[in-house]
Amino acid sequence: MDLAYTLLNGLILSLLASLWLLFSLWINPRAFLQDYPREIQEIVPPKTQAEKRLSLFFGIPFMLLLLLFPVFSTLYLKAQGGVTFGGLWLNAAGVMFIFNIVDWLILDWLIFCTLTPRFLVIPGSEGMPAYKNYGFHFRGCFKGTGLSILGGFVVAGILFLL
Repeated sequence: MDLAYTLLNGLILSLLASLWLLFSLWINPRAFLQDYPREIQEIVPPKTQAEKRLSLFFGIPFMLLLLLFPVFSTLYLKAQGGVTFGGLWLNAAGVMFIFNIVDWLILDWLIFCTLTPRFLVIPGSEGMPAYKNYGFHFRGCFKGTGLSILGGFVVAGILFLL
């Protein structure tokens, strides 16, 4: 397994996914209301039908990027030959995990919790302590780690059998 290759692909995924997510939130943070701390979700009105459509418009490409980028990264690695199941798994899981770490430390802790730019604050929730809930995002990182491990197994298993 080539660690530099995995790191590079993880960083590329992180850049693309972060830019898409920040752009989406800049357009309308309510598109990702379901990902905000529960205290914020409970104080603001539910999503409108237009916001639900916007969630799909931004969410589907975001999820496809998070799912397909590790697949193509690992597929390319497999095409180089001589890669074991473990190598495929480490690449797929590693690419996903690098985004998970970037999401946690840069997007969640630095931008969302520490800087809290105005475009992230949902109207009606200004000044809420939940915007500084570092623990919420730390727990989310643990979930992301599990998804990275499991997702890596799924990608590696499918590509190993092809």
